Amino acid sequence: MRFVLPLLATALAASASAAPTPITLDQAMANPDWIGNPVESAWWGWDSRQVYFKQKRTGSAVRDTWQINGAAATKVDEKQLANLDSADPVYNRERTRAILLRNGDLFERDLKTGALTQIVRGTTPASDAQYAADGNHVQFRVGSDWFSWSRAERLVAPVALLRTAKDPDAVPDADFRRDMQLRLIATLAQVKKDKDDTRDQRNAERAADATRAPLPIYLGDKVTIETSALSPDGRYLLVVTAAKDGDKRRVGKMPKYVTESGYEESDDERKRVSDAGPPPHSLKLVDVATRKVSELSLDDLPGIKDDPLAAMRAAQKLDPLKGNRAVRFEGREESIRWSANGARVAVMAQAIDNKDRWIAAVDLGAAKLKPLHRLSDAAWVNNRGNDFGWQPDNSTLWYESEESGYAHLYLQGADGKARALTSGKWEESNVTWSSDGQTVYFLCNPKLPGTYEVCSTNTKDGALKELTALGGVESFALSPDGRKLLVRYSTAYMPAQIGTVSASGGKLTQLTDTRTADYKARAWIEPQIVPVPSTHGADPVWAKLYRPATLEPGKKYPVVMFVHGAGYLQNVTRRYPVYFREQMFHNLLVQKGYIVLDMDYRASLGYGRNWRTAIYRQMGHPELEDYIDGLNWMVANQQGDASNVGIYGGSYGGFMTFMALLRAPDQFKSGAALRPVTDWTTYNHEYTANILNTPELDPQAYKVSSPIEYADQLKGNLLIAHGMIDDNVFFQDSVRMAQRLIELKKDHWELAPYPLERHGFVHPESWYDEYRRIYQLFERTLK
Repeated sequence: MRFVLPLLATALAASASAAPTPITLDQAMANPDWIGNPVESAWWGWDSRQVYFKQKRTGSAVRDTWQINGAAATKVDEKQLANLDSADPVYNRERTRAILLRNGDLFERDLKTGALTQIVRGTTPASDAQYAADGNHVQFRVGSDWFSWSRAERLVAPVALLRTAKDPDAVPDADFRRDMQLRLIATLAQVKKDKDDTRDQRNAERAADATRAPLPIYLGDKVTIETSALSPDGRYLLVVTAAKDGDKRRVGKMPKYVTESGYEESDDERKRVSDAGPPPHSLKLVDVATRKVSELSLDDLPGIKDDPLAAMRAAQKLDPLKGNRAVRFEGREESIRWSANGARVAVMAQAIDNKDRWIAAVDLGAAKLKPLHRLSDAAWVNNRGNDFGWQPDNSTLWYESEESGYAHLYLQGADGKARALTSGKWEESNVTWSSDGQTVYFLCNPKLPGTYEVCSTNTKDGALKELTALGGVESFALSPDGRKLLVRYSTAYMPAQIGTVSASGGKLTQLTDTRTADYKARAWIEPQIVPVPSTHGADPVWAKLYRPATLEPGKKYPVVMFVHGAGYLQNVTRRYPVYFREQMFHNLLVQKGYIVLDMDYRASLGYGRNWRTAIYRQMGHPELEDYIDGLNWMVANQQGDASNVGIYGGSYGGFMTFMALLRAPDQFKSGAALRPVTDWTTYNHEYTANILNTPELDPQAYKVSSPIEYADQLKGNLLIAHGMIDDNVFFQDSVRMAQRLIELKKDHWELAPYPLERHGFVHPESWYDEYRRIYQLFERTLK
């Protein structure tokens, strides 16, 4: 693999000025190795001079690690792995040392000398490493147990050993027969006393002997441990639990027909959306020294007893909510944050009904929650943009919130007063703080929704500063010395590359260009990013337009509309698209006489709360309005032929293809629905219940949002393509729709199954076959 350092602007200018290079379908759907594989992840070396990155090996699924020290990139060989740095190090307060996690083992790096010390080597991975409050110990978790490593003693010792079992030393529950036996039979009473005395003596000796492991902490046999977090001072442990066997939902079965054994097989897969939902969580506070376990009540969370879905519950004649709403604490990093000195802790709870998110402190002495912030949404609280933590002063909380309508950063002091660090009709993400807590770095899009840069602001005046001028920043990492940023970025036709820039901003030093000579020699149709006016009171709908440089006067062009997947995803950006094959396919379509529009319809990421929640209880309706606006704009401004319009997309895009053909059959003549959701009652809970509540509670929302309910309206030409071992959107969705169309005696549709493909196709032959069918559908029906 060659790594060169071209001037990015020169390369882009050359691409824009050249006539587009013809692309064949076979080439567009070929193994993407021919393009040159992107930089998948990148991180700093300990000295802030070396850079490492991962890249897929050409002709293989293996990922290699590369190192850059200066201008040359060299592959890291096996002999160098033992001294390798890792991504996401954890720094001490002075930023002179860092904890590294590599292959499940822990190491500490001295950032002054570069010396690397291994902390633990094991078969069970370590996780959740952090520095203790004294800076001389490293705390970490293995399984459910917490350990501490002493730098001075080079000793690993257990701190807290959690067990989901009954405490064998606990006093038995009251029982009249047992009490009578001990009262009447002196021998039994003496045996019990001797046993208790021996146990108490053994435990006292163990507690007094610093060389012994602590006694286990028993949580009972009716719970499972979801996550836990140890205070840096080692005094307290917060534990998230769920009821054992609490998830009663039925597990889906996915049949596999083409197998190595030659026999049909099946896998257990995800559970479907239902009123049962995921099991609720409880939060426990453990005093490590005494092993006392206290259940933390949620009663003080504002609104916890209120049911925002009470009217729906009554309409469906369901029992009213009793007591508190159920909540979950999702993952240690997402839900529990200790201050560096261990004196304070904040937790984030999210209502399972998706309407509230709370941040609360824990009064450690009183074992009680103290609410700090509540975010409510009549639709659903965003699952993204929920990061939070403590400043170096150990008393100021920072957090992300969508309360203004856009994701922004806030600070809250010990007095409980909050102030916004960022604001405006744009969104921040990927937060990284400087070691002194005075500067915060993040991705931002203040210029255009699809233009992303690294930005910073300070805690004094909140002045926003754009540190890059690349347009397509994907991610970044602050160097260990805090002076530079390692930036991963891309352009419309350049897969992700890396470069460095000063932490105060300036010119980028490009480090990689992994594109092949063949791919770089090609010229492509640069998509125009255009604002399509909305007729429904919304902001402009941003879109990518692919068209010839010059339209022939008087000619009407057949229109193809592409719909990105995931719903909450952004494709109209200056980055290299997730849908890079589709982008090449759009080049081919333009070659063949089409014009193409790719829209960030309502529900897409990057446009704020109202854009995100416009689809609440009506999936497929606002989005279809946006696509009809896009179609009308193409007809009015780009010589689009209103009588020859096709639409296609995968996953959510496949769902929207159905909604277009079935709900606007006179406007969309043909469509290809790839791996589509056809009935939202069959999808997963975590995604679907946010938007449509649950089928038992809100059946009307599911009815108006599910394409299978509109199958009788099909008039146009339909291709359904689906991987048969899709573990995201089950193949069953397409099979049920096919049966519905059969029963309705519909014509001009076909189902293409792919026996060895999951949700995202991986085999070039399948990609080719699928897009051959799409191309032939459009050629046959739109011309």
